[in-house]
Amino acid sequence: MFRKKSVEGYAPALPGIEMKTLVHGEKTLMIEFLLNKGRQLPNHSHPHEQTGYLVKGHIRLMIGSEIFDVMPGDSWCIPGDVEHGAEIIEDSVAIEVFSPVREDYRPK
Repeated sequence: MFRKKSVEGYAPALPGIEMKTLVHGEKTLMIEFLLNKGRQLPNHSHPHEQTGYLVKGHIRLMIGSEIFDVMPGDSWCIPGDVEHGAEIIEDSVAIEVFSPVREDYRPK
């Protein structure tokens, strides 16, 4: 699968957080998240392994009992079923990959 950059296709995930599925295959799915300053991604967990990269901005990421101050260029990996959440310190853009594919994030 190949997809050209586009400003279309974003959907609300939570208040102040938008997402767009960039590409997906049989085993992975890549999402771009637009995160607005002052918003919170509540703690949650899911069976998917989740790797991410902060393109721009500043977030505070909680993975299990650890807290990370994330700046552009930083990356993370969250094992499946581990509780995690985030506080959005500045307007941010993050790219995340999920494995296996999250069916709820697959384009309709």
